[in-house]
Amino acid sequence: MSEAVAIIPARGGSKGVPRKNLQRVGGVPLVARAVDAARRCPAIDRVVVTTDDADIAAVAAEWGAEVVERPADLSGDLASSESALVHALETLEARKVDVGVLAFLQATSPFIDVDALTSAVQLVRSRRRDSVFSAVETYGFLWEKGVGSAAEPIGHEIDVRPRRQDREPHYLETGGFYVMRAAGFRAANHRFFGSVGIAEVAPRTAIEIDTLDELELARTLAPLVDRDAFGARAGAIPVDAVVTDFDGVHTDDTVHVDQNGVESVTVSRSDGMGVGMLRAAGIPFLILSTESNPVVTARARKLGVDVRQAAADKAAVLREWADQQGIPLSRIAYLGNDINDLRCLELVGWPIAVPDAHPLVLSTARVVLDRPGGTGAVRDLAERVLTGRSATAVADALRPAVASARASASDHPTAPQEASS
Repeated sequence: MSEAVAIIPARGGSKGVPRKNLQRVGGVPLVARAVDAARRCPAIDRVVVTTDDADIAAVAAEWGAEVVERPADLSGDLASSESALVHALETLEARKVDVGVLAFLQATSPFIDVDALTSAVQLVRSRRRDSVFSAVETYGFLWEKGVGSAAEPIGHEIDVRPRRQDREPHYLETGGFYVMRAAGFRAANHRFFGSVGIAEVAPRTAIEIDTLDELELARTLAPLVDRDAFGARAGAIPVDAVVTDFDGVHTDDTVHVDQNGVESVTVSRSDGMGVGMLRAAGIPFLILSTESNPVVTARARKLGVDVRQAAADKAAVLREWADQQGIPLSRIAYLGNDINDLRCLELVGWPIAVPDAHPLVLSTARVVLDRPGGTGAVRDLAERVLTGRSATAVADALRPAVASARASASDHPTAPQEASS
């Protein structure tokens, strides 16, 4: 039986935005967002990324896509998307894959409308349309520069200004997806042929990234558009290790000073319980701090977890620790709150932020927790990580953590402290 196959061309080079297909929006690489959208589409049977880049291939495979190695002569600035699609179809044919419907998704469109994509695949599969593309409805008046750069109307009269309700809409391609009969595409060698249909998408999803400004706009929109996507926003965070900053994460980022000048911080018993649950489930945990401070050492000892302090290059320390643990960075959650966490957040598969984090951290995060630092943020993260495990693992984790908490005498370390994020 023929399959509906999503093919995502994603070459390594890019002029406007360096390494564009690996840039993150909402904490997720663009190519991974396209793979995720295709995998969430119930009408698609197989997801394929065609690329010339090893890093892109690794991300694609991690997110569940098959990979087709794209030849160098089809990966330059002048190569068309059609040529990459034809090559991918030929490769799949050699792999004995019968492609009936081809869904061409562009990684540069970060907010692919899965419901609209599903409808488009169904339209093509049912033969009601040969080709369908994503578009947004618009009533805008278009103009072009004519002789001497004078404005000239396109598709409307210069002396007629009808009301919106008196006009028929037209549609603007979003570039998000094109769905077509595979045989028809190979015959036409073009994405538009036969009976062409329009798949209307929500205006807030209609952004295509070709410039740095568009990338920043997409990052700003991500928390709104992704509200119901990427299941972890509402629940599970499936990782194999957790790394956190200290100040602003285990604490509320404030310092208490007594009359003798002794500084202390306040931590949460709930966070301590959360860390105990992770330890009981066998999930490695690291506190990573820029400064060297006795309070961090005391808290890490209390929790029974690894700690790395005086880390001028937190990203390098994170890489070293991950290698020692034998855990890929893509399977690590990093929880931070300030700008010195950005490089670590950009390295891991699950960049997490507390809700009162710096705006740059919030825009980098894949998940923003419900609880602020020092008041249950770590517990919030722990529960989401454990939700990614089986119900049995969660239950097993709870038992020793509860016993340990009951035996605990105190959960409020006090020691001289300086800023230690």
